Amino acid sequence: MHPESTQQLLLLLIILFPLGGAIVNGLVGRYLPKGLVTLVAVGSVAVSFVLAVLSFIELYGISHDAEHAALVYHFYEWFSIKIPGGTVVPINVQFTMDSLSGVMTLVVTGVGGLIHMYSVGYMGEDEGYPRFMSFLNLFMASMLILVLGSSMPVMFIGWEGVGLCSYLLIGFWYENRDYAAAGRKAFVVNRIGDFGVLVGMLILVGVAGSFEFADINHAAIDGQFQGDFPVWLFGVAPSLATVACLFLFLGCTGKSAQIPLYVWLPDAMAGPTPVSALIHAATMVTAGVYLCCRLSPLFITSDVAMSVIAVTGTLTALLAASIAVVQREMKKILAYSTVSQL
Repeated sequence: MHPESTQQLLLLLIILFPLGGAIVNGLVGRYLPKGLVTLVAVGSVAVSFVLAVLSFIELYGISHDAEHAALVYHFYEWFSIKIPGGTVVPINVQFTMDSLSGVMTLVVTGVGGLIHMYSVGYMGEDEGYPRFMSFLNLFMASMLILVLGSSMPVMFIGWEGVGLCSYLLIGFWYENRDYAAAGRKAFVVNRIGDFGVLVGMLILVGVAGSFEFADINHAAIDGQFQGDFPVWLFGVAPSLATVACLFLFLGCTGKSAQIPLYVWLPDAMAGPTPVSALIHAATMVTAGVYLCCRLSPLFITSDVAMSVIAVTGTLTALLAASIAVVQREMKKILAYSTVSQL
């Protein structure tokens, strides 16, 4: 295999190792000794972290030769759709590591690996230990798909994956009705945000003619999103960029627990402490922030959307910090602090 192809294949392996760990522990973990379950769960994330470091070093090496350097691995063409106008849009399973996704990959695998190690001691005596470690691995794989996906549909698979895993992990001790209800609450609130992401995604492909982040950003820079949206709102014709960004930001408020979809995060404390750490510590709650950064050339073309983001962030910070002041439980204080800092 060509050396360049080998380096790019690392992007796929970064995701496959945690995914493989989740499958192994999920299917046969209950029949394996605890030490082997731990080796599979922690080892898969550790290997993923090492591969992420190697890929980032490779990216750093080529960044001196190109302004927008990136490692790209095209896996296969998933399917294609025909949009109005007759254009056929292919949807590729493709992963990209650039400066933004590279740093996020290191954070996700690095912090996630430490939380896996902490979980060994914290959850080691729990009867559902193999199930718990399987869910943690699946969370890691989903988050990595979200970060490394080069297009909206691939990113959305990871987006939904972390939503599913948050439901499974928050309600891990489902025998307790309150904990099970907290998991359902997180699931439902995030589905509201996901509806916004889907609508925003359809607007983006309708204008840019592509699901790829790079093509969408180029279309935004070229001014293709400056046209008026066909439906008037409050007597005003908003731009296509404004409508697309507001729908996308609805999804971001769900994942990153901002007003009005912040209500699920304090209840997420029902899950075991490693779950709280994984959700709060620069992984799931930064998914919304990451999407805004990934599509920043689009967002900055809409003054309305940028104003909404600024106001939402400010109000959320004020509200959540105020609530945190009167909390008596440490985990809820941390939860509201997370909301206010994002």
